[in-house]
Amino acid sequence: MIHLDQKLKQDIGLAKIGKLKIKGYNMNQEIERKWLVKKDMIPNLQYMSVSNIKQGYINIDPEKTIRIRIINTDCYLTIKGKSSVDGYTRSEFEYRIPLDDGMQMLETLCNDKYITKTRYEIPWEDNKFNIELDIFHGFKNQGLVIAEIESKNIDEWPLTLPDWFGNEVTGNIEYYNSNLL
Repeated sequence: MIHLDQKLKQDIGLAKIGKLKIKGYNMNQEIERKWLVKKDMIPNLQYMSVSNIKQGYINIDPEKTIRIRIINTDCYLTIKGKSSVDGYTRSEFEYRIPLDDGMQMLETLCNDKYITKTRYEIPWEDNKFNIELDIFHGFKNQGLVIAEIESKNIDEWPLTLPDWFGNEVTGNIEYYNSNLL
């Protein structure tokens, strides 16, 4: 049985918990774009916020995905809807759950099939945007590096992109995390 974290219910006034958008702040809509990264041009990450992520999928239907994600010692259950035609938006609902429940779900409901990655958070344009730089691990994904930028508004994106951004892969299903298992 999944027990929703009581703290989450109290955090309704916050702007973000990880990738969770709080009601009144686009809680049910994820707006993001993705790029491949020129690995030889990645900036120094020594002083950036870093997280270790392990995630698996209970359901990877193109119409909806259900993900279990462990970020360091926190765990989240996320339900995502179908992506828009351009790949920029989709509905997203994310709930904090007990770590033990998440680990059990990864093992049993995800058939112990998951991806691992290290995420660096890089402030951009005077902290107006946050770049999430994911360095993937494991046999299948070793060497894959993807950068994501989330926005609060579909029409609001950085004026400039870092020179270490490569080709944009927003909407390319080959780079959906659920397809990297």
